[in-house]
Amino acid sequence: MGFLARLGGLRFAVVVLTAMTALQMTLIAFGNITDFGTNQAFVQHVLAMDTTFRSPDMMWRAISSPGLQNAAYVVIIAWETLTALVLIAALVQWIRARAATARRLSSLGWVMWVLLFGVGFLAIGGEWFQMWQSEKWNGLQPALQNFLIATVALVVAHLPERQATGQEGRAAGN
Repeated sequence: MGFLARLGGLRFAVVVLTAMTALQMTLIAFGNITDFGTNQAFVQHVLAMDTTFRSPDMMWRAISSPGLQNAAYVVIIAWETLTALVLIAALVQWIRARAATARRLSSLGWVMWVLLFGVGFLAIGGEWFQMWQSEKWNGLQPALQNFLIATVALVVAHLPERQATGQEGRAAGN
């Protein structure tokens, strides 16, 4: 019996989500590594808060040190790379039909994804560094998009699977 034949509908969806997100995070990390400067500028401007409303009551939060900005960016890239590797490992486990390990690794990868985009970009970048105020350096929409992808994947991965009973009508709830 082939790999795809062993997969039920829900499990197949989880495998597809794992593969898609593993590819997406790999491409995100690869892009940030090979084109370091593009998103480096994004991180620098968000942390410096130089395109916000510049309220004196908020500007004390700004990080203007290029060394600290670059360190933050390198941590982001390392987290992205680690997340991609976890999701790739999950996909390998799905292919090897080790569902329990695969589900744990997929979930770990998606929680890492949620932490990056939910905590890192939406909460810290968006609120602490007031990214929402910037017309040019506002990454809230892509961050929300990524947060939702991982959240949906987590929910789907933890839905209860129906077991085949041999009587398709009963198994489907008819």
